[in-house]
Amino acid sequence: MQIVVSPYERIGEKNIKELIHHFYQELRNDDILRPMYKEELIAAEERLYLFMVQYLGGPQHYNEKRGHPKLRQRHMQFPIDEKAKNSWLNNMRIALDKTEISSTDKEFLWDYFEKTANFLKNK
Repeated sequence: MQIVVSPYERIGEKNIKELIHHFYQELRNDDILRPMYKEELIAAEERLYLFMVQYLGGPQHYNEKRGHPKLRQRHMQFPIDEKAKNSWLNNMRIALDKTEISSTDKEFLWDYFEKTANFLKNK
């Protein structure tokens, strides 16, 4: 019998938290994306962290707190064009590079981030 290990288990909660923290550290100085956040970034960082934990196969705390992710619907209020998408991806690439996540898992995450960023474009 083969044991299936989720991406959440492979990557680890600590690494996911670190990745999202690094991402929001980059975003703080982003002239394109930072103005889209009307709030302090702590709440947004927590939401993305909970979402990623859930997406990767960890606890379903995001759903418990916020319901179904509805990514496209939740992002429609923001003008996401090619420039914003690329800025988001650039910040995430920098964040990924700062982590100790394995190269295989970085590739897995990057594939998801690219697909999702393209999906969320609305301008």
